[in-house]
Amino acid sequence: MATAPGVRVRRVPDRPVTRLGPGTRPGDHPPPGGAAVDTVPVTETGRPMPRGSVSRTAKLASLPLGAAGRATLGIGKRMSGRSSAEVSAELQQRTAEQLFAVLGQLKGGAMKLGQTLSVFEAAVPEEMAGPYREALVKLQEAAPPMPVRTVHGVLAQQLGSSWRQRFREFDDAPSAAASIGQVHRATWRDGRDVAVKIQYPGAATALIADLNQLGRFARLFAAFMPGMDIKPLVEELKARVIEELDYGMEADSQRAFAAAFAGDEQIVVPRIVASAPKVIVSEWLDGLPLAKIIASGTREQRDRAGLLMGVFHFSAPQRAGLLHADPHPGNFRLTADDRLGVIDFGATARLPEGLPEPIGRLLRWSLAGRAESVLADLRTEGFVRPEVQVDAEAVLDYLRPLMEPVATRHFHFTRAWMQAQALRLGDPRTEASKLGRQLNLPPNYLMIHRVTMGSIGVLCQLDAAGDYRGVIEEWLPGFAD
Repeated sequence: MATAPGVRVRRVPDRPVTRLGPGTRPGDHPPPGGAAVDTVPVTETGRPMPRGSVSRTAKLASLPLGAAGRATLGIGKRMSGRSSAEVSAELQQRTAEQLFAVLGQLKGGAMKLGQTLSVFEAAVPEEMAGPYREALVKLQEAAPPMPVRTVHGVLAQQLGSSWRQRFREFDDAPSAAASIGQVHRATWRDGRDVAVKIQYPGAATALIADLNQLGRFARLFAAFMPGMDIKPLVEELKARVIEELDYGMEADSQRAFAAAFAGDEQIVVPRIVASAPKVIVSEWLDGLPLAKIIASGTREQRDRAGLLMGVFHFSAPQRAGLLHADPHPGNFRLTADDRLGVIDFGATARLPEGLPEPIGRLLRWSLAGRAESVLADLRTEGFVRPEVQVDAEAVLDYLRPLMEPVATRHFHFTRAWMQAQALRLGDPRTEASKLGRQLNLPPNYLMIHRVTMGSIGVLCQLDAAGDYRGVIEEWLPGFAD
């Protein structure tokens, strides 16, 4: 294969690939627009299901079968004299191990769901979380890579047949991979180190097929996420698929974030160098991934990364009119100059007016103990439906523990704190859970709520401490008097 003069392409051995269609061979370039793969079953709409989707579906279908087999095994072990508690603990561990082993092998929606769930790992009791915490971390930045020739084919399709002339050097080995694409390190023609994000061919089909299947297996997740309803999360992920697949929209979002934080002393966003519908080229960002800080970071690194996450979460809507909506550790770095580096802008919420002012006002009134004012505003914003009758003081008692991170000048996010909140709100026997089922989450607050909860999950994984009240005083409309 010819290479432009002066351009070095670092090659890795070709990997076996799925046959692209009649008359093609493993490793052949896909034609423009993609190629129809050989098929076996059909989808619910009657269209052929790609072989890759068939493989994913088979793996996902193995989950309930495996759970049933373990349940049968459990009955046998009980009969052999083992206690119910011992058997239940073993079954939970084996179910979790199989679940994350399957998710870890998949791209598409299964990978996306695994990454999303990983930020809530801190809410899981330690005796359950321990066996698969390492698997959750791996989900955040790992996925099977595309064959090299497929990578080159996508680049030729998206950047033109002379795509090599845009780079001085291109590394064929991916540096990172995730749910719908993978990243390669390269050197742009002007000498800048860049990250080249390439979308997997057929990513849309894989995402929809996987999420449809995972929605049917939602009950399995109760084994390790007590109190969490997975179905609404899956439905929300499906609703975001189109946006995340649109790399043009993602590039525009990243440009807006990069402009808003240009020259900032706390936050850095890489600038876009070039973009196409299935490829994004942006400046390379070095730094220590949050996953490594979670695993082995110093106290200073944990506190610094956590506080800057808070700054980014609350300031971005005010400065960029956007909310970064994918808060898992793989999307953040702590740079050598102690700034928070942010990548991956496929999921964003558009907030041109910034965060809604009632959020800050409700926080302020809750901390001041103004129960009737809190309830009145909750009704106005749609959190309490007109026909629902609840006690104002009970509502305040429900909210107060959630206000602890901003009630004082110093708060320490821990797994124990998050587990306590998850148990209080998720256990159907608690008064808080009973009250929570009477409340409503308005659609315009859904994304803000999920991103905030996800960010808190990461802060608890980090074990971060700091002055989070000071952050919202500066950036949250309605909180300061």
